[in-house]
Amino acid sequence: MTHTAATDPIDVLMVGPMPAIITEHVERHYRLHRWWEIKDQANFLKTQGRTVRGIVTSGRHGATRQLMESLPNLEVISSQGVGYDSIDIDAARTREVAVANTPGVLNACVADTALALLLNVSRRYCEADRFVRAGRWAKEAFPLTTKPSGKRCGIVGLGNIGLDVAKRAEAFDMSVAYYNRRARNDVPAHYRYYDNLIALAQDSDFLVVVVPGGAQTRHLINDAVLDALGPRGYLINVARGTVVDEAALVKALQDGRIAGAGLDVFEEEPQVPQALMEMDQVVLLPHLASGTEETRQAMADLVINNLDSWFQRGEVITRVV
Repeated sequence: MTHTAATDPIDVLMVGPMPAIITEHVERHYRLHRWWEIKDQANFLKTQGRTVRGIVTSGRHGATRQLMESLPNLEVISSQGVGYDSIDIDAARTREVAVANTPGVLNACVADTALALLLNVSRRYCEADRFVRAGRWAKEAFPLTTKPSGKRCGIVGLGNIGLDVAKRAEAFDMSVAYYNRRARNDVPAHYRYYDNLIALAQDSDFLVVVVPGGAQTRHLINDAVLDALGPRGYLINVARGTVVDEAALVKALQDGRIAGAGLDVFEEEPQVPQALMEMDQVVLLPHLASGTEETRQAMADLVINNLDSWFQRGEVITRVV
């Protein structure tokens, strides 16, 4: 849809609760509609849907085809987060709606989280913390753990975040290999490229998943990949929960077919399988990879700047479609 300038307040629909800095800005500069607070949403769409020109959302809240089709004058969707699998991109493209996300600003924090999970699950630091707190140290020795330094790090998806993971892995003297749709010619030559995920898993001690979510990567990490990773291998997922076949992962962990897992994301967030919560060889985080004050501020700024840029200049800064 083509951008058109206007002097009247612009109607913006916020799909779900957002950080205060975003909400306050939108409320101050636009006519804000809080979708989750509208009791009769069907009536709102019927009577006011035509006035809405912008959507503010996030990777969690998304934007469906049905919602877009109910907003005939929608021009732009500004989303917080790098992932946009919860937004119907095909519908946006068909309706010529610009979609913007917040890439780049969260790369370092997501990579930090991947390495934190890698270190914690291999050295069993979280388990050791519980061991001390339970008063067991005075009675028994904590078991020996696995040394991550010098091991093989396989990265599934060597994008910008994957590159930051690779740099951190190298700081621990780990070798780096990666799986992508195609080899990259702009990365260090010693990063080994695999066009076969099974082969990468076989040659990895730690398999770090950093690919986007969506239909194309759903259950990319399946039984076969987990078997290839093997009983001394660890899975780290900071991508999307849907990328891993969670039922297959639970079974592989229960059977000892892989050594452990560090997970920041899950298939049905915020629900986590009880079986995972009962396992000591698994470290679980509440999807907090980008959850630092500095990064969330930068993400919020980019959501705001994308929205403002569209209505001031007819373009977004970080366009998806």
